[in-house]
Amino acid sequence: MAAATVIFTGTADYAATQGHPAHPWLPWLGGAFVIFAPVVGGLLYGPLVNRFAPEARGHGVPEVMYAVTKRGGRIPGKVAIVKSLASAITIGSSGSGGSVGREGPIVQIGSTLGSTLGRAVRMPESQLRTLVACGAAGAIAATFNAPIAGVFFALELLLRDFAARSFGIVVLSSVTASIVGRSILGDHPFLTLPTCTIVNSAQFALFAVLGLAAGLVAVGFTKTLHAVEDACDWAWRGKSEWLRPVAGGLLLGLLLFALPQLYGVGYPVLEKGVEGGYALGFVALLLVGKIVATSLTIGIGGSGGVFAPSLFIGAMLGAGFGQVSWAMFPVFAGQTGTFALVGWVRSSQALGEHRSPPPSSCSN
Repeated sequence: MAAATVIFTGTADYAATQGHPAHPWLPWLGGAFVIFAPVVGGLLYGPLVNRFAPEARGHGVPEVMYAVTKRGGRIPGKVAIVKSLASAITIGSSGSGGSVGREGPIVQIGSTLGSTLGRAVRMPESQLRTLVACGAAGAIAATFNAPIAGVFFALELLLRDFAARSFGIVVLSSVTASIVGRSILGDHPFLTLPTCTIVNSAQFALFAVLGLAAGLVAVGFTKTLHAVEDACDWAWRGKSEWLRPVAGGLLLGLLLFALPQLYGVGYPVLEKGVEGGYALGFVALLLVGKIVATSLTIGIGGSGGVFAPSLFIGAMLGAGFGQVSWAMFPVFAGQTGTFALVGWVRSSQALGEHRSPPPSSCSN
């Protein structure tokens, strides 16, 4: 994945750069190369997904949920390979600029490995579903350094069962994956967040208002995502499906050229927003832009998740809310990060992604 980032942008993370730096391989294009990056990416992953594994298109998590509830946990083994390649090309911080996250693909890849292993040893259907959940839990635990989050994600969202037997097996998988992940990637959170404190009891009332706003924004994000997907399906009916990411990639590229901060997952931009590094108007622009960019990436057939974008959107909402609160009530000066974290959590929960954020240093 990191290699795909360098190939498409010439940088470790294009969203973290200043302005519109040119690609070192295409200096004559200047910053305009970003317009064509999603087009080239679509030309690569479009035929791959359409020919070998259509299940690898889109979010990833809904496909796993469907396999668990309707297909007894059976997921074709080729999905893991195709999803890995398509996501490496599509996913924000490691590909052609698609404004999506890595959690959906990693869940689908882990679940596919569990399903393939279970079918190889001819496990009964009930055990096969549990093994799929083990793969998903291990994927979340290793990727986000969050073993507890991996357990509850798999049990609550996939199995919908907290039976003692399932719980123990999923915990074992999640902890083992976390140990392996930490030994390779290191023992640190995937985001560095500022220290946050509660300076006044009235802040809890503002948190309630922020929670309401986050719920409304999450509903708007969901409706926009579905509307864009439906619009893309309508516009592309009867045409070659493998060319859909190419044509849609041009629209995405134009959006990324206008707002390069939307390129990829955008963790550096998220961190800067949480730290209060952007003006209120630009924070609002990033919030709306991320909704549009993510919806368009998924709508044109890109491979990636919506959890990371929901964190980005919630953090921008919270940061903007914190700046407004600061202007109205000076006692909340310097509390932008605290409000951003609350907006982050509430937005992700409203979208149905009940997972823990990375460790932070909040206290009251």
